[in-house]
Amino acid sequence: MKQYEPDRLTPAEVAAVRRSFRKSRSAMTRRSVLRASAGGALAVGGLGALSGCGIPAAGKTQGGVSADDHSATEKEIDFSNWPEYIDTDDSGKHRPTLDAFTKRTGIKVKYTEDINDNDEFFGKIQPQLAAGQATGRDLIVLTDWLAARMIRLGYVQKLDASNLPHAYANLSDQFRSPDWDPGRAYSYVWQGISTVIAYNKKALDGVEVKSISDLLDNPKLKGRVGFLTEMRDSVGMTMLDMGKDPAKFTTDDYDAVIARLQKAVDKGQIRRFTGNDYTSDLTKGDFAACVAWGGDIVQLQSDNPDVGYVIPEAGYMTSTDNLLIPNKARHKTNAERLIDYYYEPEPAAELAAYVNYVSPVADVKPYLAKIDKSAASNPLILPDKAMAAKSHAFRSLSSKEETAYQQKFAKLTGA
Repeated sequence: MKQYEPDRLTPAEVAAVRRSFRKSRSAMTRRSVLRASAGGALAVGGLGALSGCGIPAAGKTQGGVSADDHSATEKEIDFSNWPEYIDTDDSGKHRPTLDAFTKRTGIKVKYTEDINDNDEFFGKIQPQLAAGQATGRDLIVLTDWLAARMIRLGYVQKLDASNLPHAYANLSDQFRSPDWDPGRAYSYVWQGISTVIAYNKKALDGVEVKSISDLLDNPKLKGRVGFLTEMRDSVGMTMLDMGKDPAKFTTDDYDAVIARLQKAVDKGQIRRFTGNDYTSDLTKGDFAACVAWGGDIVQLQSDNPDVGYVIPEAGYMTSTDNLLIPNKARHKTNAERLIDYYYEPEPAAELAAYVNYVSPVADVKPYLAKIDKSAASNPLILPDKAMAAKSHAFRSLSSKEETAYQQKFAKLTGA
């Protein structure tokens, strides 16, 4: 396969564009939209070694070309994603990595930023999928809990491993085998999301924050603490602090977490539960500390030196946004080629440098360093082994659990 040789900006030019974009978009990040509501040839033997990591070698899955696949005759892809979630040039009119993919393959990508909320988007496409109809999309990006639902309902296609050599080889160990898609038979990570504790050093005024217990129990922080309206992040971080595993918890465990958070609400310790608007509270100092998303913190730190973060000793929550191919997609093979392309290190590095979330591609660091050395050394973008070892994922929920747990959390937050 041809090596990645795009007609792209120099590393210095990319870094300049990235800085310019950061300033222009302020606090409007991919998370603000999501959370506002509730290739080189592989070395010989490379694929064979993957089965021990929970990833089958090429050709071992049941994917393949379906009767609906017109990739051979139609060189195009319809790709739906979230706003502000791909590299864009300074003019805002071009997406360098997509342009390079088209130049190499001849496949044109119709890229649409039409996913603004997981539930809203699911409501838009679910009637078509339930009726066995095409959605008009070949590739979509959904957060892990909704990706799990889509797989459970049989709404997405199994991937053909033979079209994904880079993806199978380069996926980071941290993301290889979630309980909702063991072996990544149906999905691949677009970007990872780390949930951590953020703080405003000036607002803390010497108060030490190292854990969720500090946020919930230190009287010096009363009324200056924020938690997220995303249930899996706020509950998961508190669960870890209580010594429980978010991947194995029971309903009793969940109820204990809700009770602990309710106590903090009742005594006025928690100022409020927020979506991405916590970024404003944090930078102004209305929050001295809060539960936060890593990608936002990277961006805030570029403008405010008082913003910092803590990885609790108990661990932190990790979630993912994932690439999936819906049923009846007209260009499945083309979509798989695009997934695989983003697992080559150079386009993966360009994407990570721009969006600032966790890259799912192993060994991308030297490529990212050529674009932005600070990004390459930032564990919120490229977690080192020690940090990755502290990451935890929220287990998948049954339909019954999802309804019950969300109702309890909504009552807690006043939603």
